[in-house]
Amino acid sequence: MLSHRLNNRNMIIWLILFGIFGAAVYVLRSVLLPFVAGIIIGYLLDPWTSKIEKLGISRTFASLLVMFLMILLLIPALIALFSVIDTQVGHFVSVIPQYLASFAKKIEPVIANLQTHFPALEPEKIREYLNNNMANALKLTGNLIRRLITGGFALVNIISLLLVTPVVAFYMLRDWDKFIAQVDSLLPKKSKKNIEKQAREIDNILSSFIRGQLSVCVLLGTFYAVGLYIVGLDLGVLVGFLAGIISFIPYVGSITGFLVSILIAFAQFDSVIPILQVVGVFVVGQFIEGNFLTPNLVGDSVGLHPVWIMFALLTGGVLLGFLGLMIAVPVAAIIGVLIRHAIINYKESSLYKD
Repeated sequence: MLSHRLNNRNMIIWLILFGIFGAAVYVLRSVLLPFVAGIIIGYLLDPWTSKIEKLGISRTFASLLVMFLMILLLIPALIALFSVIDTQVGHFVSVIPQYLASFAKKIEPVIANLQTHFPALEPEKIREYLNNNMANALKLTGNLIRRLITGGFALVNIISLLLVTPVVAFYMLRDWDKFIAQVDSLLPKKSKKNIEKQAREIDNILSSFIRGQLSVCVLLGTFYAVGLYIVGLDLGVLVGFLAGIISFIPYVGSITGFLVSILIAFAQFDSVIPILQVVGVFVVGQFIEGNFLTPNLVGDSVGLHPVWIMFALLTGGVLLGFLGLMIAVPVAAIIGVLIRHAIINYKESSLYKD
């Protein structure tokens, strides 16, 4: 009876601490982004730093070297990417009226066919409806981009990300082992082994999923961007790269990128061949992802169901915006492990057996 009361008291204490932590994250969500980004980068780069440290190099120098190599590779790639995207966006904006006219002209046979089968339909109203909705879709897209720029990526946030995130990442890399040791020393002694077991399971899931999925997203985005650029699709680099990057949301990235690319190709090209080439880029990309990238880089044992991932991302995005999207998968992995262990403990308890 006494141990049962102690367990209940400990559970209440942990729930209170978790509630305080969650409330603090929500209140400070506007300033936490560069720190969370730095911690995630430090976590992702820690294995490389540890490998360099094993060569007899100090942890500080190994951390500096890893950060320098990351920046050296990342900055030229981002400059080249944004340069191509800027060119494509400028061209796309200038030809939007032409594309709308081309799109309207190409659906004329469809409207005529509908009228033959449904005489009550009025072609003019259909054309007016389509034109209005296409205009509204363009306005909605513009407003969405504007909100992303002014909300999630405001100038202050960009500056803080560029200045604060590398510093946080460096200190996390340098002091990662010390940080883990400090946390380990604070664990309750009776539950220490069980907590360490759960922590190792969470680390395995995160390392397999986040590092692997990040590699899949970058490689897939690069493939889509290059493929659509070769085909000659306007906005191909932007659409293709974004389709790959958001592929961490199951099915959303590939389906969204495919539909947007087909709409642009339908308006841009007068021949069927380029449209089929766009389809071919996504078909080949999905084949490569399903048969080579995901099995080899992510694996099947991460224990995160696609529905659970989508729910976590949606919830994180609604509650905390871009910060929520960044921490959604790690939090989902932690909750998943805790639930699995809670079920195991429940099945071993007298409550289940009786």
